[in-house]
Amino acid sequence: MDKYQLALSELSGVFERIDDSAVDALVEEIATARRIVVFGGGREKLQIMGFAMRMFHMGLDAAVEGDMTTPAIGKGDLFLVTCGPGWISTAEALMQVARQAGARVAFITAEPQGRCAALADRILRVPAQTMANDQGASATSVLPMGSLFEGALFVLFEVMVLKLKDRLSISAEDMRQRHTNLE
Repeated sequence: MDKYQLALSELSGVFERIDDSAVDALVEEIATARRIVVFGGGREKLQIMGFAMRMFHMGLDAAVEGDMTTPAIGKGDLFLVTCGPGWISTAEALMQVARQAGARVAFITAEPQGRCAALADRILRVPAQTMANDQGASATSVLPMGSLFEGALFVLFEVMVLKLKDRLSISAEDMRQRHTNLE
């Protein structure tokens, strides 16, 4: 099997094991939130930023934590966090702030037993290797470090966009109208 097929096979295996009803529940949380603010670290941040952009294209009030234009979060809002390894100090701190402000917290992770999970109202497990288990006998992916989880996030978010489009009756034309003309 060539390296492309091996990587695709590993990604396919993640989605054979994901709980699609949990994905649907997260889609419903997003669809009914007043505002969605997203957070991720490192390469996970790149994936969730792309998802925030698509939510914006769908007309949702979506922002990326840390941007200068990110509004305050509170009751009726959703703080959506991705943290494959189950804990990083920044995610934990921000999840606490969001909860204290009255926002719901959704957590996407490969390690639902991690410390951050206790702060989440909703958890979506993405069963993929992360930097929490990429060494020694626990390593299961040919891809390095957290690449399998990060690649799975891209596919997951694109499928969630499709589900949100259906749930909210949004067309591709509606989305295109919200795309920037400054490029």
